[in-house]
Amino acid sequence: MEKLRGLLEKLQAGDVTVDDVLKELKNLPYENLEFARIDNHRSLRRGVPEVIYCQGKTTTQVVEITRHMLKSGNNVMGTRADLKTFHEVQLIAPDAKYYEPARIFAVQQEEVLKNEGIIAVVTAGTSDIPVAEEAAVTAELFGNPVERLYDVGVAGIHRLLMNMKVIQSARVIIVVAGMEGALASVVGGLVDKPVVAVPTSIGYGANFHGLSALLAMLNSCAGGVSVVNIDNGFGAAYVAHQINRLGEKGE
Repeated sequence: MEKLRGLLEKLQAGDVTVDDVLKELKNLPYENLEFARIDNHRSLRRGVPEVIYCQGKTTTQVVEITRHMLKSGNNVMGTRADLKTFHEVQLIAPDAKYYEPARIFAVQQEEVLKNEGIIAVVTAGTSDIPVAEEAAVTAELFGNPVERLYDVGVAGIHRLLMNMKVIQSARVIIVVAGMEGALASVVGGLVDKPVVAVPTSIGYGANFHGLSALLAMLNSCAGGVSVVNIDNGFGAAYVAHQINRLGEKGE
């Protein structure tokens, strides 16, 4: 909508021609790059622009998608991006930032609407931090204040209990855990807030690359616990952000 408004203002001011406007409107629903179709309407439908999932894409593809997304004026974010990809993106977007533990790059072109409700990101162990950082950074880029509480798993439950003030201050809690994934149930049984559980692939052989944590979280006896896919910190942050936005509207 902002792009359309801007085009109309430029047309009225004589800065662009009717042909220029028609050319831009042609690509407004989505832009076809042959190897990708950029969804330019997503920010209107979802409140957040399309995000680039970089894993599995070539560096050239990521750069080209970024180049075209930048033209829309929206913020651009790429997940599961390595340093090589980021350095190539920097050549076309010098203001791009890289969040290494999270493997996320971001280019901010416009201010995001800020939420007041806190999203707490809690991990069972230090090995879960990369997935937790994907969640935390995503939530922050979407405009949410984030509190991090790492390495408070059930093997030393006092570490969690001594930090309950942080957890209880949050509107939404993201719990990231591998191994047997028990932390999500423990946190879910202690709070009156929605809990988004993220199973990680951290663990020994019988963990089955996160399957045991996933099943444990799905079978949680604590009410109010929802579960995303294995290692999906981005997905957890997206859900938490949507819940947080609803809380803002309700206040």
